[in-house]
Order: sequence, then C-alpha cells, then structure tokens
Amino acid sequence: MDTTSFDKTKTEIDGPVHASLRHDSAHKHVTGSAEYIDDIPEPAGLIHGALGLADRAHAEIVSMDLSEVEKTPGVLWVMVAKDVPGENDISSGGRHDEPLLAETKVEFHGQPIFAVFAETRDIARKAARKAKITYKDLPHFTDIDTAIENGGALVIDPMTLKRGDAKLEMDVVPRRLTGTMRIGGQEHFYLESHIAMAVPGEDDEVTLWSSTQHPSEIQHIVSHILQVPSNAVTVQVRRMGGGFGGKETQGNQFAALCAIAAKKLNRAVKIRPDRDEDMTATGKRHDFRVDYELGFDEEGRIHAVDATYAARCGFSSDLSGPVTDRALFHADSSYFYPHVHLTSRPLKTHTVSNTAFRGFGGPQGMLGAERFIEEIAYAVGKDPLDIRKLNFYGETGSGRTTTPYHQEVEDNIIARIVEELETSSDYRARREAIIEFNKTSPIIRKGIALTPVKFGISFTMTAFNQAGALVHIYNDGSIHLNHGGTEMGQGLYTKVAQVVADAFQVDIGRVKITATTTGKVPNTSATAASSGTDLNGMAAYDAARQIRERLVKFAAENWSVPEEEVVFLPNRVRIGLEEIAFNDFIKKAYFARVQLSAAGFYKTPKIHWDRAAGRGTPFYYFAYGAACSEVSIDTLTGEYLMERTDILHDVGKSLNPAIDIGQVEGAFVQGMGWLTTEELWWDGKGRLRTHAPSTYKIPLASDRPKSFNVKLAEWAENAEPTIGRSKAVGEPPFMLAISVLEALSMAVASVADYKVCPRLDAPATPERVLMAVERLKKV
Repeated sequence: MDTTSFDKTKTEIDGPVHASLRHDSAHKHVTGSAEYIDDIPEPAGLIHGALGLADRAHAEIVSMDLSEVEKTPGVLWVMVAKDVPGENDISSGGRHDEPLLAETKVEFHGQPIFAVFAETRDIARKAARKAKITYKDLPHFTDIDTAIENGGALVIDPMTLKRGDAKLEMDVVPRRLTGTMRIGGQEHFYLESHIAMAVPGEDDEVTLWSSTQHPSEIQHIVSHILQVPSNAVTVQVRRMGGGFGGKETQGNQFAALCAIAAKKLNRAVKIRPDRDEDMTATGKRHDFRVDYELGFDEEGRIHAVDATYAARCGFSSDLSGPVTDRALFHADSSYFYPHVHLTSRPLKTHTVSNTAFRGFGGPQGMLGAERFIEEIAYAVGKDPLDIRKLNFYGETGSGRTTTPYHQEVEDNIIARIVEELETSSDYRARREAIIEFNKTSPIIRKGIALTPVKFGISFTMTAFNQAGALVHIYNDGSIHLNHGGTEMGQGLYTKVAQVVADAFQVDIGRVKITATTTGKVPNTSATAASSGTDLNGMAAYDAARQIRERLVKFAAENWSVPEEEVVFLPNRVRIGLEEIAFNDFIKKAYFARVQLSAAGFYKTPKIHWDRAAGRGTPFYYFAYGAACSEVSIDTLTGEYLMERTDILHDVGKSLNPAIDIGQVEGAFVQGMGWLTTEELWWDGKGRLRTHAPSTYKIPLASDRPKSFNVKLAEWAENAEPTIGRSKAVGEPPFMLAISVLEALSMAVASVADYKVCPRLDAPATPERVLMAVERLKKV
C-alpha cells in the first residue's frame, strides 16, 4: 500500500463502520492459504503427543502397565497424573473437579489417563493403544433420567428464579396443563479440531499456540499446572477454524499437556487429536429435560409457569453453572409470565463434561418457552402466532416488562419485528393455504411457524464484561491493532479494524490486524457471550480516542488554531485552512515527540447480578429477531424438506451488514442442525457412538431452505451507547431455527386435525417425526 499519497477529492474512506466489507481473511479461507496452528512451520525437533483414553464409563483404576508403550521405538516420554508439576486440575471455574489426567478413577468413557510423546504423531498414537489397564467397574449413568433415578447428584448448586406466586396462581387459573420436553445436545464440529503447540523458553518461560477462544484462561491454567507465574506463559491465537463455544475451556487439557512436556523434554511439542478423539474427549452442548406446569386462561394468556430444567452436565462442573443459569434467563423467550417459578438442575453424569455452545443454554430455555406457547395454542384451538403475540412483553409502563430475574425490558421491539415479518412473509395467507393443502394430501403434509427471539447480551459473570486493546501508529502512518478478542471466522477482527480506521478516517488497509496474544493485552475475557465486538470494539475505540486527542492537541498548538478546527478527513487532516496527508501529519507528530501508542479499556456499564437472590440486571441490552419457516414432511417415512425461511433480525445499527447477514445465515443453519439432524447417542457401556462424520449428521448446503430470505432490521438502533449503536450477532440468530421445529410440529399435528399438541422433542430426526405421526394417527 502506498501511504505517501492521498486523494483530496475522496469523500469517504474504504471500510468505515456501518459499511459492508469482506472478512479480512475471506480470500485466504477459500484459497486454503489462511494459516492455522497445524500450518505453522514445525520447529526443529518437534515432538508429537497423543492421548491415552479410558475405555470405561466409571471405574477405579486397579493397575496400569505402560511398559509396552514406553518400549515403542520413537517414544520419548509417557506422562501420567503424578508427573504434573503443579495441581492436577484444569477446571474452568476453580472448583478443582476436573483432573488433567485421571489418577485413581475414571468418570467417563474417553477420559484421558496418560499422554504419549514421540518423534512422530503416528508413533505416539499407535503406542497409546498398547497400554494395559485393569479396572474395577463401578455403576454408571449417562443420561438425565438415570441420573435422577440414581439420586440426582449435582455438579454445582442450582439456581431458582421466581416472581409472584406460581403455585398459588396455578390453583385459581381457568386452565392448566403439565408436560415434559426433551432437548438434545450438540457437537461443535468445528473444521479445525483442538490443537496446541508449546515451545519452551529460557528459565520458566513457555510460549503456546492454542486453538482457543480464551487465551488468558490457557495462560492461567498452564501457569498453575507448571507452578510458574502468569508472566512466564505467553499464549498466541491468530485464528481458529471454528469455535462455537467448544474452544472456550476445552483447549485447556491440550495446552497443559504440551506445556508440561515441552518444559520436561526441552523441545517443542504439539498435540492434535483426530476427529474421533476430539469428539470423544471434549464437551458438547448440554441436553435438557424440561418438566413444566402451565396456568392460562381461555384466551391463551399465560398466568403462571412452574418449570424445572434438568441438564446432563457430565462428570465435572466446567461451565454448567452459567449454562443452566442462562437457560433460566431465557425460559421466558419473548413472553411475560405474571407468576413464575423456574429451577435449574445441573446433573452429574458419567459422560464428558459438557461445555459452552453458541447460545450457552439460552436456546434450550427459549425452546422450552416455545413449547409452552404451542401447548396453550393447541389447548385453546388458536394459531400459535396469536398466542405468542398475546403474551409478548409490553412497552414501558404496561406492567408487563419485568423478567423472572427482575430486570426491566426497556428496549422491546419484538412486536414490530414480528409484525413486519408476518407481513413480508405473507404468513397468514400461506398458513391458510397449507391447512387447505393438508386436507387433500394423504401423504405429504406441510407446516409453517413464525417464532420470535429475545436474547440477553453480556456475560452473566460481571467481571468478564471487560476488554483491553492496544493501538500503535507508526511514523509512516500505518496502524497496528491488537485486542483481546479471538477470531474464529465470525469477522471480529474485521469489525474492530473498521472501528479503528473510522476513528482516524483512514482506509482499513492501513490497519494491520495482529494475532491475539496475552503478551500484548492482559487478562482478557473469552470471546463468547456474543460480546466480542461490543467489548473489544469499544476498547479499541478508547485507544484510538486517546491517540486522536493527543494529535488534535498537537495540531492545535503547532498550527495555532482552536482544537475544533482540527478535523480528520478521509486519509488527511484539515488544520484550520490547511490540509495535510495523514501519513505526513503522523510524521510531524512523531518528530514533535507525540505518543502514538495507547492501551484502551472498556467495561460494560449498568450490569449487576445476585445469583443467590435471583435478582439483578445481568444483561446490558437485548437483541431481537424473528423467523418464519415452512416445511414438508412425508408421513410414510418421516423425511422432510425445508421449503422456505424468511428472517428479520435486529443487530442494531450494523457495523458490517455483509458479515452480520452471514452470521445470521450460519447461525440459523447450525440451529436447524441442532433441532433436526444432529443426535448424540451413548450406548449401554457409556460409549459415545456418534463420534465421527459417519455417525453424526451435521446439516449440509443441500439442507438449507430452498428459499432463504434474510434481512436486517435497518431501522433498528441500540438504545444503549454500544460501539456504533450496534448489537451482538453471534448467538441470537441461532434461536431463529426454533421456527423449523415448530413448523415440523404443525405438519405432524395435521395428522390429528390440529387437535393435539404433537410434543415433538428435539432433535426432530425423521425417525422421531415418523413416530410422532404414528402416535397422532391413534388419537
């Protein structure tokens, strides 16, 4: 890029905020030139690691003979729990309930017991299979029902949200019903599996490359494992090949093992599990069982909700506490419950510890709420959309704005979103046409549903709502940007670069986006909770603001003009009546010894949360959206087709509409997979059998709706002063896919003339759809 010239006639910069701009690595993604950790040139003498996994779901380790493993030519070291220098623990929340390597007992099939380090990856993997381990089997339970039957042990204290008196109200309402909904889990299935590489430094230092959403947590875990201070551990992340929450905590074990071996052997170490090992040994989305009782009137207006949300959490707590909390936070979906009592039940099971996944419990809570609406609609004989609209949160002053956790909904635009989509999708006419079609079609049945989304934005752990950034301007006018957010394909780096470019009114090509590293920005939060742009964008803006204020002061003093006469224009600066190229201006500032570097910081205001009391303001704002989906099912086989989906989604004033629409489309398809084709299954021995693409079906391009119409609500603007008045877009659109399950449910309901709620559980696989059809034929 030539930074020595500029066009005085140019009226705008390339890539300002609110402009559609391609992802900074898009061309690299499609050509295969984007560099991931396994593409980094391997250091001389690199050692490869492999995991030794348990083949029992729950057992005591009686003996472990690793002699054949150690004798394998090329094996350098076999590591077991006693070799961990510090505490043998990689738990995320500091509960000390997740060992790096099992020592005396295994608690899920596939739990790491030892690690092999060898000259090649193939040698390490083959050697790991030679271990001879004797177990004493213990009783195991792998699902929610058997966990409850065996005492219902919890991995963390449950949470309760309540307002009013649900039990008392339930006794006086005109109508009431009870039910149960089962909601399946989901595998992250990122394209890049977990991977870590450690390079030992001098003294106590080690540098790690890790495919992680949370570099600071990797730093923290490794420092404790090695018994060294955090300043000795540097973690770097340029990009991930997908994350979706699966790399928030689950990278801890791979990074820790690499770091220990690197310091022990004084050579670089890399661990990359294959897909089967990755799926077996790492956590997934929590599956839930929702037991509910609803009180409502003849119009379909909700009076009371009493529900328990039991979750399969796995053998340790991991993030199950905040995940099940967030499920309760979204158990209202977009609806006001006058009387409500909600309880979480984070159950311990002998399965891999489940973890974060896009939506972080919110989708499960919201899906339960849409089942409530569906139950009521069939009970009173009305269109579910009418029941939805009847129960929406109201405007400020309506008396219908308080959530079950006592936060006021002050920015409610859901009614407008739904009304606009209802009109643009021609929902009413299409629904009537579908009902008529179903009357005369004996085999193919259709369904349509329009569902809303209201999703709270912020980490519910208040301390995580902070971010730092580092901005340098070099004396040639080029800009270096670093922040604590990680790039997993979602376009965060591009958006934050747009913020910085816009702040100085320069083309985005001037801004060098650099890898996230704990050595530049400390104490970062995970890139999660849809808050990456909100937090890091504001932190970067703060850094740019500091530099800009210094530059304005310098120009005003040096040119003897008022500060208000110093104006940043596209790639130049106007000072009084004079215009000067940005790079020339920066050069003058440098020679005048103006500091051209700044560390920015941001913390989200207004939020607070008291978990014990179940009260507070855990969310800074809400993001809204709605989707209308139409499906066709074959009542003889249960197979179905996605005919059409229309989406209207609120991202506030979009920082980058092209990237945001891509996020909405991707989230919807991923959510559709969760609710239709993706099914996790453990056998009677506690073995995960859906552990590879051969047995686990993610949605393909051919599964997308035949007609897929996605629009952003261009009139929307965040009421809160977020960066550019934008809103988060990572997680909220995931729940738009609930419209697919509801549409399938309507198609099934046609078999019984819409008299009975089909109670279609998720995932609604063709087998499950067929069983529901057969069940309703007998009604």
